[in-house]
Amino acid sequence: MDPEAARTARESLDLAFHMSNILDTGLDRHTLSVLIALCDLGLNPEALAAVVKELQREPPPSTPLSSSSSQ
Repeated sequence: MDPEAARTARESLDLAFHMSNILDTGLDRHTLSVLIALCDLGLNPEALAAVVKELQREPPPSTPLSSSSSQ
């Protein structure tokens, strides 16, 4: 990637991250970058948004009990 294209990509990600923060999406820069890349590859943005919403809605996995304590 040439330096100008890299600068433009970085500026675009900065802008998208700023908008993401304003909208309080809870997405970090890396996740946002991956989502943008998936859209660039042709994935449906609305489907990706639905998946992100569903993943954010799920409670964090609980720590499984060890089998020795349940016996």
